[in-house]
Amino acid sequence: MPTLLYNALIRANHIAGLTHKSLLLFTQMLSNQVPPNSYTFPPILKSAATYPPHLGTALHSQVLKRGVLSDPFIQTTLVVTYSRNNRVDHAWKVFVEIPFFCVVACNAMLNAFCTNGDIEGALSLFERMPNRDVVSWTTIVNGFALNGSYEAAIRLFGMMMAHKDVVDCLVKPNEATFVSVLSSCANLDSRAALDCGKQVHGYIVMNEVNLGIFVGTSLINLYGKMGCLNYAVNVFDRMVSREVCTWNAMISSLASNGKEKESLDMFEKMKVEGLQPNSITLVAVLTACAHGNFVREGLELFRSMSRDFKVVPIMQHYGCVIDLLGRAGHLQEAADIIRNMPFQPDASVLGAFLGACRIHGAIELGEEIGRKMLKLQTEHCGQYVLLSSMNAEKERWDRAANLRKDITEAGIQKIPAYSMVHLT
Repeated sequence: MPTLLYNALIRANHIAGLTHKSLLLFTQMLSNQVPPNSYTFPPILKSAATYPPHLGTALHSQVLKRGVLSDPFIQTTLVVTYSRNNRVDHAWKVFVEIPFFCVVACNAMLNAFCTNGDIEGALSLFERMPNRDVVSWTTIVNGFALNGSYEAAIRLFGMMMAHKDVVDCLVKPNEATFVSVLSSCANLDSRAALDCGKQVHGYIVMNEVNLGIFVGTSLINLYGKMGCLNYAVNVFDRMVSREVCTWNAMISSLASNGKEKESLDMFEKMKVEGLQPNSITLVAVLTACAHGNFVREGLELFRSMSRDFKVVPIMQHYGCVIDLLGRAGHLQEAADIIRNMPFQPDASVLGAFLGACRIHGAIELGEEIGRKMLKLQTEHCGQYVLLSSMNAEKERWDRAANLRKDITEAGIQKIPAYSMVHLT
């Protein structure tokens, strides 16, 4: 079988997602002494990115052995492969050996820095790039967003909108750019962030940009988090195509803005549309049930998750159902669920339960469950403090003091509280 045919089969299997078959074909190719060439390695390296790092290194050795390392496509693919294996140092070594400052290779290295949390390295490279296209700008904006620097991401987007490239044309954002900046806006609780999101929405409308699934979903998420429910509904209604993520955003927006019944109705409409709810959908619906005091509906949904939707409950679902029962005062039932959880409850579950015990005055039950769980998870300082406060409120000073003593003996450091004033 000639090299050309092997290359075609390797590429076809890679495109089909059959990475294991691609790699098997490559080993078969070597064993049959068919020489790989520069067209063999890009799909093979991409396939290797999902496997342990040593495979990428071994393929790198093959690239050197076959004398094709100077190929720009192979060099760029090596940067991507090492990046996906969290080997940024290796990616950088390959990158600096690329003779031409190609924008594609720069974008690959930029993405390597961003996805591995090296924002300083990404910004340094970005500032030194002689040419930047929409991919460059989107990568750096998304990189800051991924690493929690939302305000910086928004500022960079503003710079992008004013930037002109070498042919004196403005760089136009694409769908990925819009999603990144809208997500950054949604993660900032400020009027300025909302105004920025509205400006982005206005740009989309004025330039007749197609309101695709991801952009539309990002807008719904932004408006829902900012309390602009009418805007969220308007975007949802205008979308021609909707996926599960879109319905999730709308259900969550309704639930978080006091429209719990409408949220449950939206869930029913989603099922009528033939879409399969996923784990995120069920968190949103259980949250709506908790906030709206729909105890029966919430419990039925929780108990039928695995059967009806093939979704195994995770910590978030347990947190929601404990919150649901706690708000309604069904504390014994909540305690039974905690006792029978298939894994140890985290701070959110314990916090919801102890908070409910405090509100409803069930100190003994709270202390019984709380102490039992905290012995296994001593790092939950906040829950110890909550238990101590519950006893202090009932003037059970000895028990409150004992809990504080437990914190000290366990070597737990209480995180100091602070106040913050936001000036606008």
